[in-house]
Amino acid sequence: MAFDVLDEHEQGELVQKWLRENAMSIAIGIVLGLVLIFGWQQWKAHRAQRAVQAAVEYQALVEAADAKRTDDVKTITDLLRKDYPDTAYAVFAAMRGAEIANEKGDLKTAAEDLSWASDHAGAPALKALASLNLAKVQLAQGDANAALKTVDAVQKGNYAALAAETRGDILTQLGRADDARASYQEALSHLDPQAPNRDLVQMKLDNLGAAPVAAATPAKETSGS
Repeated sequence: MAFDVLDEHEQGELVQKWLRENAMSIAIGIVLGLVLIFGWQQWKAHRAQRAVQAAVEYQALVEAADAKRTDDVKTITDLLRKDYPDTAYAVFAAMRGAEIANEKGDLKTAAEDLSWASDHAGAPALKALASLNLAKVQLAQGDANAALKTVDAVQKGNYAALAAETRGDILTQLGRADDARASYQEALSHLDPQAPNRDLVQMKLDNLGAAPVAAATPAKETSGS
C-alpha cells in the first residue's frame, strides 16, 4: 500500500518503527555533525589566534629592523619561519631578512631567504615578488641562467612591468640584445607615463641602441632577350 494513502494512525506507526530501527544511525549522525561544526569553529579560532601571534612577532621584527638590531631581526625571523611557516608574516620576515643580507653584501643568505619566501608564499602576487627579487640576487651572483629560469617561472600577470624589466636585465647580461630590447619595451608598455622608474627602463632600452636593420636583398638582374 502506498505511503500517501495510509491514514494518520498508520503513518505514525511507520514513522515510529523507522525511528526505532534507525535510532543509532540518527544519533551517530547528529554527534558527527556537532563534532564537525565544533571542530571547524575550533580550527578557525586556532588559525585566527596564530595569525594574531604571528602579526605581533612581525611587528617586533619591524621595530628591531628600524633600530638596526640585526641579531633580534634574525631571532624573530627564525621563530616565524619555524612556528608560523604557513603565514604571510613568515614570508614577509624572510624577505626583510633578505633585504638586510643584501645590504651587507651577503648574497648567498639573501638568495636562501628569498627562495624560502617564494616556496612558502601562499598568495600568487607575494610568491611572484619574492621570486623576482630572488632573480635579481641570482643575477648579482653572476648566475644569469638561473635568474632567467626563476623569472620565466613567475606566473604571468603578477608585477608584469617588474618581471619584464628584470628579464631585460638578465638577457642583457646574457648578450641577447634583441630579446632584452623586447623585454624593456614590454616593461614600458605596463608602466604609467608618470611611473617613477619609467625613465630608468627607457635608459636601459636606449643603452642597447637601435635594433639592427636587415640589409635589403639586391634585385637580380634580368638578362636581355
